[in-house]
Amino acid sequence: MISKPQKRISQKALTVWRISGVITSLIGWLITAAAVFLLHIFDLPGWISIILIVLAVIFPVLHIFLFPTLRWKSWRYEVREEEIELEEGIFVKTRTLVPMVRVQHVDTNQGPLLRKYKLASVVVHTAATAHTIPALEETEAEELRFFISKLARVAEEDV
Repeated sequence: MISKPQKRISQKALTVWRISGVITSLIGWLITAAAVFLLHIFDLPGWISIILIVLAVIFPVLHIFLFPTLRWKSWRYEVREEEIELEEGIFVKTRTLVPMVRVQHVDTNQGPLLRKYKLASVVVHTAATAHTIPALEETEAEELRFFISKLARVAEEDV
């Protein structure tokens, strides 16, 4: 039986995901403020405003503190000679096996936040889908990209 994947993504992912949560929360607060303002102007029931305000307090707590921690703890990956295994999910665990013979190409990508924290994501492309290993250290991501590419070439030659 194949063991569960053991490698973790960078702990800096927590910081990046929390900053993303703050940005998302700020946008949510702006939308909530506009909605509450419109509700007040059109003299609609106050309980709707109260629900919106409560949600505007609860969601940031979840998206800034709880979900990034749970997401980081649940993310695992392993690259083996014949497959790549990914495990993720907070409430629903998903384990994915990507056979090396199916790998077409491998990319790394960085958004502004990942670049600031010297992180990169590795994206493994197959004919049908793309699988992402998020928030690895830049050097680790580059090494992993070349390693997977090399294994995919070897797997292709063996077929």
